[in-house]
Amino acid sequence: MTSLSISHSPQKAERQAVISRCLPFAIFMGLLALRGLVGNALEGTASLNLPWLYAVQAGCAAIALLALRGQYGELREVPHSPAALLASVGVGLLVFWLWVLPVPAWMRLGETGVAFLPVDGLGATRWDLVLVRTLGAVVVVPIMEELFWRSFLMRWIDKRGFLNLPPASVSYLGVFLSSAVFALAHELWAAGFLAGLAYALLYRHLGKLWYPIVAHATTNLALAIWVVAGRHWDYW
Repeated sequence: MTSLSISHSPQKAERQAVISRCLPFAIFMGLLALRGLVGNALEGTASLNLPWLYAVQAGCAAIALLALRGQYGELREVPHSPAALLASVGVGLLVFWLWVLPVPAWMRLGETGVAFLPVDGLGATRWDLVLVRTLGAVVVVPIMEELFWRSFLMRWIDKRGFLNLPPASVSYLGVFLSSAVFALAHELWAAGFLAGLAYALLYRHLGKLWYPIVAHATTNLALAIWVVAGRHWDYW
């Protein structure tokens, strides 16, 4: 697959930088909405195994990321600090712990529901579906979301030409507002807000996008293990 290149025009480069960070996220969220519509339309039928729609959702986002990979300069900045990587893993585990704490109803947006149920007709775990969900949550989602929420939105709040704004120069207003919007994209909005703050501050203080990606991936991997081990499907 050939990577798309950035135009040498500053205006076009800025526009393409926005598009390249928003498009995979928009595809993922659009297909998430479609999954909900299809699920409602086919409720009570066995004509379609809805969890497989997640493979389409994550797969399309992954294809977009691969096609646009030439525009993600920050992903070529490989982290070399073991201490910073260990800190990122620690932050990811802390966010996981916050995510699974019991919370009152007012800390949730809407009703708890099972969006992804990897079981067969007898209730046995479908490990193929678990693998699909875990790969999407641990590989695709952290890269896609950190490119959108932290690389783009957090910096764009402060400066439209966000590529020229170093993470360390992002204002705390940018950190707060991007984390607040991040929270609204999650049912557990309070945990989502704290997660957004944690990932944003990692990016701001450590300066490389791979650190919040590692933290985000750690959170999602720990959550996947916890969900499958305890069959807490409502967290998926």
